[in-house]
Amino acid sequence: MRAIQIDRHGGPEALTLREVPEPVAAPGTVLVRTVASSLNPVDWKTRAWDIGPAFPMTLGWDLAGIVISAGTSGYRPGDRVIAMSAQVATGLGTWADLVALPEGLLAPAPAATSLTEAATLPLAGLTALQALARIRPARGDRLLVTGAAGGVGGLAVQLARRSGAVVDGLVSTAAHVPEVRSLGAETVVHDPGMLESGVYHAVFDTAGAAVEHALAPGGRYVAISDDPLPDVPGAAKSYVQEDGRALAELAALVDSGELRLRVAEHHPVHAVRHAHERFERGGLLGKVVLTF
Repeated sequence: MRAIQIDRHGGPEALTLREVPEPVAAPGTVLVRTVASSLNPVDWKTRAWDIGPAFPMTLGWDLAGIVISAGTSGYRPGDRVIAMSAQVATGLGTWADLVALPEGLLAPAPAATSLTEAATLPLAGLTALQALARIRPARGDRLLVTGAAGGVGGLAVQLARRSGAVVDGLVSTAAHVPEVRSLGAETVVHDPGMLESGVYHAVFDTAGAAVEHALAPGGRYVAISDDPLPDVPGAAKSYVQEDGRALAELAALVDSGELRLRVAEHHPVHAVRHAHERFERGGLLGKVVLTF
């Protein structure tokens, strides 16, 4: 079978599509045939930076596919599933034709979308959901999401709206303003200087933006970017955790029409280097999907 691996850290040229042995489904795991995955910032950072498990390293966190062997799990062969695997910590990368993952990481894929669309949900959706659980937006709160046009930010806008909070967005360019408004944000700006000072009950920073001036006294500040936290009392980082049950809840929101998934581009697995180059240039409205 094929897998996307690296033997060294570097640019997109470090990515290699090679033949590797098929995984064996151990007790408690489910064997899945990969249909699609998607690119996340952690993927290019693992490729480029000195992080991750030992070489050769199979990359990838997101998975959407078909169950091949279910073992004693509640799944059956032919079931459509999604999953997020914490590749950096566990070494279980998803960019392979066949992936064996612990049953608890999987969730039924949304029925209302294709698997290529569903592949955009796991990491970005869990990141947004878990960060918002720390922020605890409430009805009437004003919440600012930075990087609101991105994969995590766009889902966070939609999820936070369900709490009754007023959600505003900061984007990198004026061209992205209409897209974020369509996701439910009230006020969307493309310059941090355009934000009112001291008005937000909470900030969810996905982009490392300098927006601490917009936070009200005593407000909550949660970030997922690699940038240092601002000098804000109680400011915290949120790190995504594997959670199949929460992923099932997100999939249900997609099926109910409360959560919209966005795909910017599709790339076949053999064009993974080009996909990385396109992803790193940025400016996309939606995620970059790898198809197997």
